[in-house]
Amino acid sequence: MCVRGIMVAALLVLAGCAAEPPVPPAAEEPEAQLRVARFADLQGWTTDDHAAALRAFKISCAALVKRESDAALGRAGWAGTVADWREPCIAADRTEPAAARDFFETWFVPMALTDRGVADGLFTGYFEPLLRAAREPNGVYHVPLHGRPGDLIAVDLGAFAEDLDGRRIAGRVADGRLVPYYSRAEIEAGALDGRAPALFWVADPVDKFFLEIQGSGQVELPDGERLRVGYAEQNGRPYRAIGRDLIEMGELRRDEVSLQSIRAWLRANPGRAQALMNKNPSYVFFRETGPVVAGAGPVGAQGVPLTAGRSIAVDRRFVPLGVPVWVETTAPSPAGEAPLRRLMVAQDTGGAIRGVVRGDVFWGDGKEAEQIAGHMRAIGRWFVLVPRGLVPSA
Repeated sequence: MCVRGIMVAALLVLAGCAAEPPVPPAAEEPEAQLRVARFADLQGWTTDDHAAALRAFKISCAALVKRESDAALGRAGWAGTVADWREPCIAADRTEPAAARDFFETWFVPMALTDRGVADGLFTGYFEPLLRAAREPNGVYHVPLHGRPGDLIAVDLGAFAEDLDGRRIAGRVADGRLVPYYSRAEIEAGALDGRAPALFWVADPVDKFFLEIQGSGQVELPDGERLRVGYAEQNGRPYRAIGRDLIEMGELRRDEVSLQSIRAWLRANPGRAQALMNKNPSYVFFRETGPVVAGAGPVGAQGVPLTAGRSIAVDRRFVPLGVPVWVETTAPSPAGEAPLRRLMVAQDTGGAIRGVVRGDVFWGDGKEAEQIAGHMRAIGRWFVLVPRGLVPSA
């Protein structure tokens, strides 16, 4: 999830075991299907904070309307072009918070989005971690936070064949051929020496590992200055959930797996921690994105700041960025699992976010956000809000 120009993370599929969505009918690839619904079909619609959703949607609109009118809104096909969203975006900009619910009901039609009729999917959460760091290494800060290597080549396979649209690989050139880039284990063994800049140095390899999973975060320098780092690129290796490895090793039960329990195990087993982390060959490279500004979230894949509790990472093969999404699932709370029914905006993506009904909710920064995101893993469903002009039957 995740912060993303994020290809990775947000995106914490820790174990793949605790809550599993139904399996859609057998097919080579997921297939999105839409069905026209009513706002009355959306559980909790009338009691949501529509003004909060409107603020997030306006942020997306500011980026969307800058694009060419004939540009397709994503790869899904059902979302039309930028031209189809201009009027709703102009109307949103003129709408007062008190009229937010009327705005959405006037300009949009809710449509149930399923994978070949299967409505249920997996919803997780991500957050923006804070790491202590320094510009130069010393006895405390000795773990490098790498920028993008100069020899890393990212390839959009869709540029070569239509049936590969949406697929990317990364590698390096060796003897005139493109070969896979170094794995996490190779990088930790020194394969990047002289190939990638160290943006910062942090104290704890475990903290760095979880920063990669989240995809972006904040660093605080010794003088108190806070800066943001965001996703720059990934090494092209597949993501592997080490929570599953801990279950198979008999170290954790399925119902125990969370960000917090995995981190606790890594800290309690320093002699085995790196070997376990190396089982995940995926490795994320970062870029410095500027100072932390109060009230402004990190920038997501749409290129706009994320809003805690209102931004969601999606698989943009099926849900275009900028689209309002009504989510019905559950999330951790002090009293246990609580219903989470609210309007969000698709503003991010991530390497672990794969599927038609697959969402990763951004919860912001701080301990509460970490607590919710680290434990969130629930089954749910969703509806996309589509401009009325694209749904003649409505």
